[in-house]
Formats: sequence, C-alpha cells, structure tokens
Amino acid sequence: MRLLALLPLVLLAACGDNMVQQARYDSYEKAPLFADGMAMQAPPAGVVSRDAPQRAAETRRLPMSLALIERGRERYGIYCVPCHAQDGSGNGVVPSRGFPHPPDFHSDRLKAAPDTHFYQVMTNGYGIMYSYADRVSPPDRWAIVAYIRALQATGLPPRRQEPARAY
Repeated sequence: MRLLALLPLVLLAACGDNMVQQARYDSYEKAPLFADGMAMQAPPAGVVSRDAPQRAAETRRLPMSLALIERGRERYGIYCVPCHAQDGSGNGVVPSRGFPHPPDFHSDRLKAAPDTHFYQVMTNGYGIMYSYADRVSPPDRWAIVAYIRALQATGLPPRRQEPARAY
C-alpha cells in the first residue's frame, strides 16, 4: 500500500520541466529535419483554413441594387464624409483642418481602379487612412463601393484641391 502511495511522488519527481525547455525551431531557422533545410514549411496541397469559407462569403461582392446604393450612401455619410466630403472630392472637414487631402474619387485613376481596390483600402487602410475593418462590416464595405461608383457616374470633373487655410 505504501508503495502505491509513493508511486505518484516518484513519477512527479522524474517529470522535470521538459515542456518549458523543449527543443523547437523558430519560423525562419534552418532545420535539417526537412528536405529544403528550413523549419517553416508550406501547408500540404489542398489544405483549407477553418475560416476560409466564412472569409470568402464575407468578401463576396453583393449584386448591384438601389437598396445597396442607398445603404452605401448611408454608410458613406457616417464613415467617409468627414475626409472625402459628400461629393467625393476629398475636401471634407478633416482636410480643411490641416490634415492631408484624400484622393478625389472623380479622378481618372480612381475611376479606372477595380472595385476591389476600394474594398481593400477600407479593409487594410492605405497611405494615411487606417483600416476600417473593425468598424465597417464586409457587406457595408461593398455598399460603400457601390455608392462611390454611383458618385463617379455623376460625371463631375476632377477638382483641383485648394490648400487648406490656416486660421
């Protein structure tokens, strides 16, 4: 009976802290275990991440409709107008206070840009614009893209940006 009582103590004493100080490789470290000699390996062919279907569904472009453009107008008014202005000229309130001007949505460069460009800018940020991924849902980002395209279709010419006045 005493032997059974001592067995857990003996096993625990032999355990050590191997989990804390185990051998491992850093991501870009050389590893002779693999044929290419690197520790970080590409996933096998056909591997799909757990959230890939959800991410694909979120980033799927919504079909163009009047309701989508109206939703985009509402969201654009909330998130974009302070910098980009109501007409998309980039002369919003924030740039008038001395911050850099965002680009004019009526410029030839942005008229030629694919819709995914605007979506990615809202998702990841671009230049001094930070990401809106945590504020604007993916469907709302597509709605804003639809509204930007509607703004561009109004045929307004690109505007010359005037320097901000210091008061």
